[in-house]
Amino acid sequence: MSLDLPRTEARTEARGRAASPAADEIRQRLEHARSTRLAQLKALDESGQSSDDHLTSTQKEAIKRVLAEIDEAFARVDDGTYGACLGCGKAVPPERLEILPHTRHCVACQRRAN
Repeated sequence: MSLDLPRTEARTEARGRAASPAADEIRQRLEHARSTRLAQLKALDESGQSSDDHLTSTQKEAIKRVLAEIDEAFARVDDGTYGACLGCGKAVPPERLEILPHTRHCVACQRRAN
């Protein structure tokens, strides 16, 4: 995962064409979520906490999991499956996607998964 090039630019260049306005908005939300998590990781790294610190280690792993989910969401945007629940196949409500743009499941399927 490159920290130099924003994901939105990388995807647009890789495709060689402009994205639709809806896809652009989705990518912007995902990029914002990605940037926020990267800033959190950087802050944890700069906090001076030992890498052996259990809490810091747990926080870093959780952030890295979310970053992986964000990367998966970018792939779903590219392949046209973004917004469909991976559990039941139904559309994830737009309100949920607005809050968690990288979510893979609707609320019902997420509850079943936990």
